[in-house]
Amino acid sequence: MLVYGFINSVILALIALGFSITFGISRVANFSHGGFYILGGTLTWYFLMKMGLPYFLAVSLAIIIVGVIGALMYRVVLVRLRGLELAEVITTFSLGIVILELLRGLGVMGFEYRIPVLIDGSVEIFGVGVGIQRIIIVGIGVILVGALNLFVHHTRMGLAFRGVAQEEHTALSVGISPDRVSLLSLVLGSMVCAFAAIMILPLGVISVDEGYDVLIKALAVCIIGGLESTTGVLVASFIIGYIEVFTSMYVSSSLSSVVPLACMLVILLIKPSGLFGKSKEIEERV
Repeated sequence: MLVYGFINSVILALIALGFSITFGISRVANFSHGGFYILGGTLTWYFLMKMGLPYFLAVSLAIIIVGVIGALMYRVVLVRLRGLELAEVITTFSLGIVILELLRGLGVMGFEYRIPVLIDGSVEIFGVGVGIQRIIIVGIGVILVGALNLFVHHTRMGLAFRGVAQEEHTALSVGISPDRVSLLSLVLGSMVCAFAAIMILPLGVISVDEGYDVLIKALAVCIIGGLESTTGVLVASFIIGYIEVFTSMYVSSSLSSVVPLACMLVILLIKPSGLFGKSKEIEERV
């Protein structure tokens, strides 16, 4: 339980990180997150299996394309809806459904749609057999969180992101464009989402229905931890991750999918802003 709980927690953190980045900076709740996740995996599969591109090139192209779609979504639609929270949610959710159902219509289902693992095989950790791909996911998750922390705190663009996140009007007064920063945050969040999919989807097959599950898990993690808090996202990931594994092992595997929703409802009743949230905008936006 300890080993797989830890791995499951890192996977949840990777799933939720892109959503948290976008909302934390631009205050846009990107409900197309699940669609971007599956799209990133499907594009990688297509470039690898149908076009025969090298792995690194296929992954890079998939991530870039998803980032461009995120930028277009902001520039074409969301920039006209800034401040209309319900309209933002409906629009992004609708786009996510369009992406997922288009992929379903194109026949993206079945064991054929599978991204190869980086390294096959398994190793033993504390007497438990663990696939090498899962170990890679843990390592990459730690590196990604560290890299994002360095980016946000020690680069000019990262400081601009923090400025807009803290006070948009003050950032504008010192020459930082909130619209540009919001666009870049959506691009970054979308690319992180696609990257997470490329790392996690090799554990199974690409399924359109998983896009909806990913959105629910990302929402649950972010709401429990606090939408604007990366620390909260990490803590919430470990809370849900271990409860899911415990439920699956000692209660019923069929009930583990209910855990994120149950935890989210409890937190909304007790602390609507989340464990590490500093605002109550969640009550107005979700």
